[in-house]
Amino acid sequence: MNKNILIVTSEFPPQPGGIGYHAFNLAEQLQMHGYGVTVLADQRSKSGEEELGFDKSLAFQIKRVSWKSIRILMYLERLVLLFRLIKTNEVVLASGKFSLWMVAFVSLFYKKHYLAVIHGSEVNFKKYLLKKSIESALKRFSTIIAVSQYTQSLVSHLNLNTIVIPNGYDVKKWQTVVPVHGALQGYPQLMTVGNVTQRKGQLQVIKHLPQLLKIYPKIQYHCVGLPTEAKRFKQIAKDLGVAKHVVFHGRLEDTELQALLQVMDVFVMLSTETASGDVEGFGMALIEANALGIPSIGSKGCGIEDAILDGKSGCLVAHGNASEFQDALKNILEAHETYKIEAKKWADTHRWEDVIKTYIKIIEA
Repeated sequence: MNKNILIVTSEFPPQPGGIGYHAFNLAEQLQMHGYGVTVLADQRSKSGEEELGFDKSLAFQIKRVSWKSIRILMYLERLVLLFRLIKTNEVVLASGKFSLWMVAFVSLFYKKHYLAVIHGSEVNFKKYLLKKSIESALKRFSTIIAVSQYTQSLVSHLNLNTIVIPNGYDVKKWQTVVPVHGALQGYPQLMTVGNVTQRKGQLQVIKHLPQLLKIYPKIQYHCVGLPTEAKRFKQIAKDLGVAKHVVFHGRLEDTELQALLQVMDVFVMLSTETASGDVEGFGMALIEANALGIPSIGSKGCGIEDAILDGKSGCLVAHGNASEFQDALKNILEAHETYKIEAKKWADTHRWEDVIKTYIKIIEA
């Protein structure tokens, strides 16, 4: 009889976020392999209606911590639910910083098989107390699963039992037939998908545009994702004289996103580490774009190095180097058909159907 597994995650669909989609795919795959799966996650919308509709479609069980304006009450409810759910599960997997802290605490009271998935930012705090608290929490887990070599390097000094399992992509989601998007004006068409913030690197691309416009006068750059810092970025684009070459789409549904992606020339993610330690642990959006045959340009010095097969599926560049970016874009556009083929091949090595096999080996160890 297969084991019961509890996944405790700081994010979960239908709200956006890489940690959430990782947890969702992991839960779905484990359920398909016969495991009893329960997910503990927060309700992130105030009304909860979006989550309620989504949760009804799931084949596994999910328990939501109801949204409250007083956050400490959510923390307490989360802890109560965890103590209740842990009793009937042999394996507990934590993903996301609050999940790591909480599961580590509960591990003091229950002997279970504890696994942690680390993505990047949660193990890269700059404040001493936060850093030490996470390091202490990680020592309570039997295995630490890092989503990239870069993320693994952030905890190498702890000498823990770590393994790298790169993120997978959902083949069903990215092979869905969607309406063809109308032709777009301009060339080349570039896109970044992700929360519009400093870390995701949209601002860096905008800053490269003045130089790129000298070679590509009709270049267009599309930003898809929650418009967290969009207002500020729009003003900077205006100040640089490139505003008409930048489009902020906001958050799109999956079918809308896929339709738009299919008419892009290059996917871009010039992620950068923030002062607080927020960093890109992998960059799953790059693989998803590759699955549609869209080559990518990403930044060195973070988990993106694991998500791009340099010179094949795309190119790696120093995030602030406009000349490197320009050369990478030129190389991809000149050999676009070759990059397109290699991008699809690279994405095919990240199918969840294959990635899950390594997770199962760890669960059964």
